[in-house]
Amino acid sequence: MAAQLLRTPLLSTAVIRSASTGTLEVKGPLSFWGGGRVNPLDTKKAEPVYEPATGRVLCDMVPCGPDEVEQAVKNAHAAYLKWSKLAGMERARVMLEAARIIREQRDEIAKVEVINNGKSITEARVDIDVAWQCIEYYAGLAGTLSGQHIQLPGGSFAYTRREPLGVCVGIGAWNYPFQIAAWKSAPALACGNAMVFKPSPMTPVTAVMLAEIYAQAGVPEGLFNVVQGGAETGSLLCHHPMVAKVSFTGSVPTGKKVMEISAKGVKPVTLELGGKSPLIIFKDSELENAVKGALMGNFLTQGEVCCNGTRVFVQREIMPQFLEEVVKRAKTITVGDPMQIATRMGALISRPHLERVLGFISQAKKEGARVLCGGEPFVPNDPNLKGGYFMSPCVLDNCRDDMTCVKEEIFGPVMSVLPFDTEEEVIERANNTTFGLAAGVFTRDIARAHRVVENLQAGTCFINNYNKTSVELPFGGYKMSGIGSKECF
Repeated sequence: MAAQLLRTPLLSTAVIRSASTGTLEVKGPLSFWGGGRVNPLDTKKAEPVYEPATGRVLCDMVPCGPDEVEQAVKNAHAAYLKWSKLAGMERARVMLEAARIIREQRDEIAKVEVINNGKSITEARVDIDVAWQCIEYYAGLAGTLSGQHIQLPGGSFAYTRREPLGVCVGIGAWNYPFQIAAWKSAPALACGNAMVFKPSPMTPVTAVMLAEIYAQAGVPEGLFNVVQGGAETGSLLCHHPMVAKVSFTGSVPTGKKVMEISAKGVKPVTLELGGKSPLIIFKDSELENAVKGALMGNFLTQGEVCCNGTRVFVQREIMPQFLEEVVKRAKTITVGDPMQIATRMGALISRPHLERVLGFISQAKKEGARVLCGGEPFVPNDPNLKGGYFMSPCVLDNCRDDMTCVKEEIFGPVMSVLPFDTEEEVIERANNTTFGLAAGVFTRDIARAHRVVENLQAGTCFINNYNKTSVELPFGGYKMSGIGSKECF
């Protein structure tokens, strides 16, 4: 069955500019291939998508079935045949144009991200900036990709070629919807590949806006496609024989399934999974800076960040001062309407996820942890937000390494604080986890900082700061935190 393409933008600039919390309506189809949005073939399995700050239905997400996945992949392959023949500099020019458009539309895209995801507008604007910077960075690399000339005995020679893989699949997460779509597509496109991207079914909107921007920038029709859906759609993509690689961001259980399905077709995978990262604060650290780092490493994006430093190890001598200051600061975090500039923490992604996070806090109390602040549902004064998924930022004391809240990824605004005595002890405890995505060290002793970082089993290690991301750096983890670095094509 042929797809009906819609080439008008999903949301007009005027509509987005006038939107506020609880007002935006998204009515058009959310899948995109062949240069336009595509009406679904079957709407019977439509799922409601909720606005986290209000709890109202934002739009309906219709999952793509086998026929639609087939169309999207075939469109991507046809576009790949054209795109891969371009010189790197030609690809770069188109990508730079896409980066320019994103930069100019930054505030509008950020607004939609806030409405669909629940994070604060301040954070969303940073996310969109990182997205265009990522595309710009990989555009700069596109013209530098080259092979080697190798001189052989007897006057013979050989050469190597850097060749694109073909159609790549990107599967995104709901905590950074637009940014992850850019992270996965930019290196793939720079290297001459095409991409079929499946966003999280909870945040389906902004990936379509990225597809429209790429089309506006001049990529071949079908080069960047968006298919909507959940596990069934993801499985269809991973199984498809024309797909050359799969890049997934999400939970460990789902990552294992993606890897298992992809292995049947001997497809390489990149997995960026969960974390339970240690943040180590030595007694000689600058306390003010360490407290800021702990707050940034736990409450950014409502705690819904895979690399957050949620196991905060504090040297025993300064534990009382640290707890007093971090609790005082946590209580001042403004929770509420994410569209307001003053808001520092918005809404969690869904009602079930909010209940899951609160369940971790209840379990922590049963196991002996002490709640120093927060950890409760939060109801803003604004009646428009009564149905939103808000909670107060939580600090847990009296924690042990064997507690559920210390061992398992909560993915919410919950900080677990643990005392330690010696450097050797804290390194061993920090590494005693199935994860290894990130870590942080706070100390004035720079020799110790680098010594500890060298011995931590983590992909990204921060010294005297936390969650400072840069598009120039790889991002990946040890152990169950994933395979490969952001992003390898």
